Amino acid sequence: MKVLLFGATGMVGQGVLRECLQDPEVELVLALGRTPIGAHHAKLREIVHRDMLNYAGMEDALAGLDACFFCLGVASSGMKEADYARVTYDFTLAAAETLSRVNPGMIFIYVSGSGTDSTEKGRIMWARVKGRTENALLRLPLKAYMFRPGFIEPMDGIQSRTPLYRKFYKVAGPLFPLLRRALPNQVLSTRQIGQAMLTVAKQGFEKRVLEARDIRAAAGG
Repeated sequence: MKVLLFGATGMVGQGVLRECLQDPEVELVLALGRTPIGAHHAKLREIVHRDMLNYAGMEDALAGLDACFFCLGVASSGMKEADYARVTYDFTLAAAETLSRVNPGMIFIYVSGSGTDSTEKGRIMWARVKGRTENALLRLPLKAYMFRPGFIEPMDGIQSRTPLYRKFYKVAGPLFPLLRRALPNQVLSTRQIGQAMLTVAKQGFEKRVLEARDIRAAAGG
C-alpha cells in the first residue's frame, strides 16, 4: 500500500507516520507539507510544498497512491473564522479535489474532531467549519472517512507543536490512565489513531463518520 500523509509534523500526524512506517503492508509513505519533517526511513519520501491551495503540475507525483491520511490542522483558539476556514476547509478541499481527479475512488481519511457540527449552523465556530469540510469531502468521488477523536494521548515521545497543548499534556499526562478508565470511548492514543487509519484504508468501515469508539474498534479495541 502506498500512503500520502499530510500533517506529518503534527501530534496526530507523527503517530500516524510511526504506525505506517512499522506496517509491513505499507511500501511507501509520501509526506507532503510546508516544512521538512526531519525523519529518515527507507519507506519515506517527502515533498515540501508551500502553497497548500495549488497542486498544479503535481499530478504525476500524486498518482498511483492508495490512501491519503489528512492530519493537517490548526487550533482554532484566537483565530477568526475566515482564517480558520482557510486552513481547515480550503487546504483540505484543495488537496482532496486534486486527489479525486488523479486517483478516483482513493481512500481519504480526514482527522476531524469530536463535536463536529454536521449541520454547519451551530454556534461553535470550529465545529461549523469542520462540519462543512466533512460534508464537502463526503460529496467527492473518494472513499472518504471522517475520524472524530476526542482526547488524544500522545505516545512514543510525540509532542504537540501547539504551546498551549504542550502545557496541557504536561499537566494531564499522569491523569490519562484515569481518563482512559473513566472515559473509555473518549480517550484515544496516537498509536490507536494510526492503527485505525491503516485498518480502515485496508478493509473499509461500516460508517463513513467514525466517532472515538469507532476509531477504537477499528484499532482493535
